[in-house]
Amino acid sequence: MSSYPTPAYRRTALAPGILGAIVLLAGIALLGTGGFTWILFATSILALVVAVYAWQAGQPWWLFGLAPIALLWNPVWPITLPSDQLWGALQYIAAIVFIAAGVLIRVPNPDARKPR
Repeated sequence: MSSYPTPAYRRTALAPGILGAIVLLAGIALLGTGGFTWILFATSILALVVAVYAWQAGQPWWLFGLAPIALLWNPVWPITLPSDQLWGALQYIAAIVFIAAGVLIRVPNPDARKPR
């Protein structure tokens, strides 16, 4: 048994948020190639995962940033943008949304213990 108190909150969206940002930043190198399809799949799935965590945390306002990411990076019905520069800018913006959501979405920890 640890003498340290258990944190009062859990950041459930932190891991998929950071992973989504890494995928987006790595995907900038694959813009305009056939490998970008894998970036589309990973980004849209991770955006939906973080959106579910946001909904469960009672913070549905994150859906205003995560739903457009899931729609724009949707590989089933791809949306074509006029230039790779616009995609690159959107990649950075979406990475910021992922990191912010991962850090700011938190839920109360039911196992939290009071400090002694």
